[in-house]
Amino acid sequence: MVDVTPDKIMQLGLGFWDSKTLLSAVELGVFTELAAGPADLPTLQARLKLHPRAARDFFDALVALKLLERDNGAYRNSPDTDLFLDKAKPSYVGGILEMANARLYGFWGSLTEALQTGEAQNEGKNSEDFFAALYAEPERLRGFLRAMSGISAGAAQAIAAKFDWSKYKTFADVGAAQGMVPVVVARAHPHLRGVGFDLPAVRPVFEEFIAEQGLSDRISFQAGSFFDDPMPSVEVIVMGHILHDWDLAEKRLLLDKAFAALPKGGAVIVYDAVIDDERRENAFGLLMSLNMLIETHGGFDYTGADCQTWMREAGFVSTRVEPLVGPDSMVIGYKP
Repeated sequence: MVDVTPDKIMQLGLGFWDSKTLLSAVELGVFTELAAGPADLPTLQARLKLHPRAARDFFDALVALKLLERDNGAYRNSPDTDLFLDKAKPSYVGGILEMANARLYGFWGSLTEALQTGEAQNEGKNSEDFFAALYAEPERLRGFLRAMSGISAGAAQAIAAKFDWSKYKTFADVGAAQGMVPVVVARAHPHLRGVGFDLPAVRPVFEEFIAEQGLSDRISFQAGSFFDDPMPSVEVIVMGHILHDWDLAEKRLLLDKAFAALPKGGAVIVYDAVIDDERRENAFGLLMSLNMLIETHGGFDYTGADCQTWMREAGFVSTRVEPLVGPDSMVIGYKP
């Protein structure tokens, strides 16, 4: 008989200890500091301006969590934190963690209230339009767009590799944010020309990022609202981490608009943390849907079967679901 223990329950219940330790390390710049080379406790404590009371416990907790390594009293990054959490590297994905630390960590404290009321618990809790407020503050917006790049980078690589781009010459990323997806796809397929479609406030951040990547000659920005304006006239439309922000009617409207914008033979690619059809396995996708409860007034995540149904209702055919990386999958449909 297998003994039943409370270990899993306790690990989940106190999981915020692990999470906040990592988030504070990102906020403090621990991994960026150590990317320059190993350092001992007094050096790190001084450089990061930490109080001596808990500095040793903090760094040793990061060692126990396998985020740092320690040899002969010197701390260094683990291979994954060195690659993905050093702000100086293009592989940095910490933007989403910065946002989680600055915003989501506190808002998730009100999950019980959200479950009981069905109301958002972020800046929109007091009737403020979250997206309007976000896009009105340049620095806050820049941080959000960097976060979207971090969460989209892996999926972008998989989309570039798994979708057959050879049949097309143009594409658009609708809700492009900083431009991670257009950059990755265009770099992998030199014959393509891309468009980033987003609200006007995004333009300077997008164009700066595209210029830094040396792709201004093949990727351009088109300002607009995907609810109020037509989508770009291209052969492939990508919507990543967009559809889950909206309620069912709005989801269907976005797919209808994509169908209207595409030529015959064109394709739509929707990607999110798509929930498995049995709703048993993709815990991240289900938790992301709870995050949409916290963050939006009607958004929710969905299964691959759900999205294929909505695509077919919009007129798309030959729909299919393909896994990308981690919890993300893409749903593809073609215009006959």
